[in-house]
Amino acid sequence: MKKIIILSFAAFSFMGNAQTTTPAAPAEKEWDVSMYGFVRTDYIYDSRKSSTVREDQLNLYPLDVAKDINGKDLNAVGQSNFLSVTSRLGAKVKGPNVWGAKMNGTLEGDFYGNVEGSSIGLFRLRHAFVTMDWSKTQVTMGQTWYPTFIPEVFPGVANFNTGIMFNPFGWATQAKLKQNFTKEFSAALTLYKEREFTATASTIGTQNSASINSPVPSINLVFQFKNQNWIAGLGAEYKSIQPLTDNGSTTAKLATTEKVNSSSVFGYAKYSNDKFLVKVYGISGGNLNSLVMLGGFTGTNNAGIQSFDPIKTTACWIDIASNGKSVAPGLFVGYTKNNGASTAASSTSTIYMRGISGSRVVDNVLRASARVDFKKNKFRVSPEVEYTGATWGDVDLFGKAGDNKTNVGNVRAMVSCAYSF
Repeated sequence: MKKIIILSFAAFSFMGNAQTTTPAAPAEKEWDVSMYGFVRTDYIYDSRKSSTVREDQLNLYPLDVAKDINGKDLNAVGQSNFLSVTSRLGAKVKGPNVWGAKMNGTLEGDFYGNVEGSSIGLFRLRHAFVTMDWSKTQVTMGQTWYPTFIPEVFPGVANFNTGIMFNPFGWATQAKLKQNFTKEFSAALTLYKEREFTATASTIGTQNSASINSPVPSINLVFQFKNQNWIAGLGAEYKSIQPLTDNGSTTAKLATTEKVNSSSVFGYAKYSNDKFLVKVYGISGGNLNSLVMLGGFTGTNNAGIQSFDPIKTTACWIDIASNGKSVAPGLFVGYTKNNGASTAASSTSTIYMRGISGSRVVDNVLRASARVDFKKNKFRVSPEVEYTGATWGDVDLFGKAGDNKTNVGNVRAMVSCAYSF
């Protein structure tokens, strides 16, 4: 009987302790993978033919006047299209710490294809990078945005162009070191090699050869201030590419190490509160064509070897939008100018740039657009009207527009529908 009483007392004591003891916290997942993306369809109408990418999905600038034998402008015709190739799929990965750093990875692509034509609709790589985070210090390695593209400060337009021609765009394989000096102030140093959207592949060298031939990566440094309402930053970049390793002659081949050395400066700011946001951005520099902007370089023949000089470009934009949760109107205005090179080319055939067509070249581009985002849960419908005007002129040997300037304009009306997950 005594044994039964003792055992009963022990059992009740154990049950009481079990009820008052705090349960152990669940163990943190060693690995965590989450998928994200969206399904998107756009309807697009243009009043005039433009320089475009992927079956008119992305418009750059309206084409110059091109008259037929009766004097009619061949480019003054309307076009339209339905497209879903911008639909996107990505994965974010978190894994065990490495050397005291939190590990994060991103792999993302869409169905835009890599080149015009048969690759449209095929899956292409956008982002593939790993970040090591030590709280105040972060190291990023892999392919992600050019450092002149600021993810927190880019145009909120409905058009897939994302402000292209006025805001840098594209991805590069890179190594980036970011240091947070305080909670609000940071600096980031990026070394990278450009590989997307080069404008010179069909005219000099081969795809990305100018970047590969150069032993020096592009160097970008940006300082940023960020608090609850404001983001502001200033940055500078130096780039050196080598278009050729020989003069291309079949009878008198000569080696060359001539480079295109260029620099650029940029600045940006964003203010946001519960009701609205304002973003501004500006950039000025040479050889910006890899950012899907005007520019490139001139080539001068010296004793059978070409030397190069960057063509300078200036661009700026402002975007004002509502922060409404269900209805959010917005307005975008952008401007870019072709400032030409400091050194004349040997001939117009040795001007390697975006914005040139035969003997004609773009002098400047202006764009204004108005949109409204209608949002419900993860679904968004965004109608937008956009005007893009361009001034064309006869190209001089500095890559600038000279005589016989003409102004052309395109009105794009579009509706974008996207369901995110």
